[in-house]
Amino acid sequence: MNSKKRHPKSKAIEKKSGIKLKILIAIIGAILLLAIAYFLMPQGSQEWKVDKDGVLSYPENRGKVDVKVLNITTENNDSLETISFQSKDYTVEGLLRIPPSNKKVPAVVLLPGATVPKEGTQTLAVILSKMGYASLGIEQRNRGGVDMEYDYNLFKDGKEPVEHKMVFDALRSVDVLKQDSRIDAQRIAIIGESNGGRFAIIAAALDPDIKGVIGISTSGYDTESQLANVQDETLIRFYRSIDPDTYLGFIPPRRFVMMHSDNDNIIPINMAENTFKKAKEPKQFFNVTTGTHGFSEGMRAPLETELKLMFQ
Repeated sequence: MNSKKRHPKSKAIEKKSGIKLKILIAIIGAILLLAIAYFLMPQGSQEWKVDKDGVLSYPENRGKVDVKVLNITTENNDSLETISFQSKDYTVEGLLRIPPSNKKVPAVVLLPGATVPKEGTQTLAVILSKMGYASLGIEQRNRGGVDMEYDYNLFKDGKEPVEHKMVFDALRSVDVLKQDSRIDAQRIAIIGESNGGRFAIIAAALDPDIKGVIGISTSGYDTESQLANVQDETLIRFYRSIDPDTYLGFIPPRRFVMMHSDNDNIIPINMAENTFKKAKEPKQFFNVTTGTHGFSEGMRAPLETELKLMFQ
């Protein structure tokens, strides 16, 4: 009986080839897993940074937003949806109001003042709807309230302050509107009242796709005058990063608008005027005699005029 013995060298070659094949299979498997993870995970980045001058930044590409529709009703022929979406470690709830239209409509993000829930944005949302604009009024984390000492301690430890996250929430709200097929993604503006106005100004500065910003009953903090004798660079960077005044130069050529009542008993009008002086053209300030703090009837006509200019 003939039998051929395999040469030891042949066995070694086969063994080596088997090892190479296993390695190749493992590499292909790892690549496939990475590819699957890439397509399943939201694309874009949520990273934050504050530069040496105290300017906060987030990536312009923040990825797709997973929006959940919690409730849909019809109100005055508008579609009114209660929605939620994730923004970092917070689930944002919002009221998305869309007027009846056979084409895509411009839209506005609405940021209420401190202590005001998302429902508090709807008086203004109804006015905007009658002008032909959709709106998304959100429930801000901490109901728009801030704790600067707590945030500074986070910043000092290299952690993201809550006030920065609130700006990111506003940016994610813009992303929600951009990806809605009923909205004209090229015509989105942002309006904020009181503390919400501060976050609106910073968000508009950070995202060049936002067509303009309207700050109602709001102002900056005038950080530069208050920190004149402060030597702590970390403290200076932090306070600059949360001050709308720091970002005014990043808004042009888009419109910057402020509306304020003479009778404001929370943010004196001179504080708003001080911020407005620092802003660059194109800008407009409307001093009204109606109401006190927040939107009032005297602001309705200039609101319509300014949004038309932003969206033209």
